[in-house]
Amino acid sequence: MILKKSPAEIERMASAGAILVKTMNLLAGKIRPGVSTRELDRAAERYIRSQGAEPAFKGYRGFPGSICVSPNSMIVHGIPGPYKLARGDVLSVDVGVIADGWVADAARTFAVGPISPIAHKLLATTEQALLLAVEQCRGGNRLGDVSHAVQVHVEAAGLSIVRSLVGHGIGRSMHEDPQVPNYGKPGTGVTLEPGMVLAVEPMVTAGRQAVRVAEDRWAIYSQDGSLAAHFEFTIAITADGPRILTPWHEAGDGRAVA
Repeated sequence: MILKKSPAEIERMASAGAILVKTMNLLAGKIRPGVSTRELDRAAERYIRSQGAEPAFKGYRGFPGSICVSPNSMIVHGIPGPYKLARGDVLSVDVGVIADGWVADAARTFAVGPISPIAHKLLATTEQALLLAVEQCRGGNRLGDVSHAVQVHVEAAGLSIVRSLVGHGIGRSMHEDPQVPNYGKPGTGVTLEPGMVLAVEPMVTAGRQAVRVAEDRWAIYSQDGSLAAHFEFTIAITADGPRILTPWHEAGDGRAVA
């Protein structure tokens, strides 16, 4: 069942999103060679709690960290720990925030110093695929339009969609209906309506789509060891079009933009 949100509830989710974005920007300033993923996790938790909010991932289904940090061929769900970032790494950072009972969720993949041409292409393509998906998050469109926008852009670049992982609805719970695949046919699936809020999250590899799960049963890697990227927004479908609740910055009129 898809749970639509009122304009007032979307504003509350936007408040959670604002804390999340400030957390992500804080982490962006700390990502450099020699920094451990545990240090990033601790900084994120301190900041989120200082804002009167909670890290959504901490304890979720037993997850031990406050954020997910996934380097290089690790696609998602990396547990923070002793791993120290190195020059040339790519690092996917996934942050969830609960504020006043509402959840926001977003991810970015960062370059750690200069990166290879294929890594640069991977990050740029995955981020652009997310922005193209946002444009399809409009009332009257279908869920397949969102999914198709990601797939077409990624595959045209010669990269692979991770098909076994999906985005999701979001609200008072981290994961709500509907599931949001990153591939699909336009004009198919659920009709999008104002009040729906989606976590759209392209997950892309530079190699093939197959994955493997680590021994910790959390981290998911590309099976062939190829680099991976993950970008995600929480997006509200409104009568005025898509509204990104976890933007990297805001336009002059206060509307969320990437």
